[in-house]
Amino acid sequence: MKIAIFGAGAIGGYLGVKLLQAGADVTFVARGEHLAAMKENGLTLKSEGQTVNVRPRCTSDAGEAGIQDYVVVTLKAHSLGAAAAPIATMMNLDSTLVTAINGIPYWYFYGLEGPWRDRVVESVDRGGVLWKALPPRQALGCVVYPAAEIVAPGIIEHTYGNRFTLGEPDGSKSARAEALSKLMVAAGLKAPVRQRIRDEIWVKLWGNLAFNPMSALTGATLDTLAFAPDLRATARLMMVEAQEVAEKLGAKFAVDIEKRMDGAGEVGTHKTSMLQDLERGRPMEIDAMLGAVVELGELTGDPMPICRAVLALVRERARQSGAYPLR
Repeated sequence: MKIAIFGAGAIGGYLGVKLLQAGADVTFVARGEHLAAMKENGLTLKSEGQTVNVRPRCTSDAGEAGIQDYVVVTLKAHSLGAAAAPIATMMNLDSTLVTAINGIPYWYFYGLEGPWRDRVVESVDRGGVLWKALPPRQALGCVVYPAAEIVAPGIIEHTYGNRFTLGEPDGSKSARAEALSKLMVAAGLKAPVRQRIRDEIWVKLWGNLAFNPMSALTGATLDTLAFAPDLRATARLMMVEAQEVAEKLGAKFAVDIEKRMDGAGEVGTHKTSMLQDLERGRPMEIDAMLGAVVELGELTGDPMPICRAVLALVRERARQSGAYPLR
């Protein structure tokens, strides 16, 4: 099975090492110092008390990788537009695009029954560029739960979690999803195939859409955001607004708000990805995590006043720091 990891940073690197160890033919597509270090010294993964080093095939040019069975994209959502053309060079009609990306995916409405079937989500796919370049019929959803970090070029530290939930947009348990799940399980990962992948997307996004922008505005870590009464109350209001939208779109929530917030707080003094990006001057996933949710609220007729206010504030915070991607 040929698998390319496009954007082989922390999560992509962790996944790729595991798949290599399970016998998959893996190519890493990366860039910069991390790529240079992998080419020279291999990729080192520190996980669960063990350190392993692998010598993967790695490149900055997707065209060198050739056609793949699966292309796993672990980029930040706002980077996908620029990467669409290179990703497409690794795919033919039988290839599967695994979107291991936070937030509302560009294919969200693909095949979804209802008045918005096959609608483009402009916040994450302006003008339908991704929809055309990376046909949603080839997409396989993936909700990522592990946490990992590049602690030095070529060195990844995995801190917790090993679940990558997979799911077809149309709800089927396809052969391609089952085959990838089987390989990932052989690699020591949890990879359930769910028929309602959008439900899992929303449960993860539920916390992210509140805690990530709030952390960028306040500098607070997850434990403070989840357990300080005033901040928790604000997060709850945002999550209530989002839940109303999601349920109108057909999503179901298997946990309640209090449990979801408690779970985030129990992670401890952890900086959200959005806060980390802000501090490092990198573009932030504002549109995929919150902008798209507000856009969906416009479709369902929900005003979402708290989410809108926080969205306006965090966008301005990002603009002032140079961390809001220009469109």
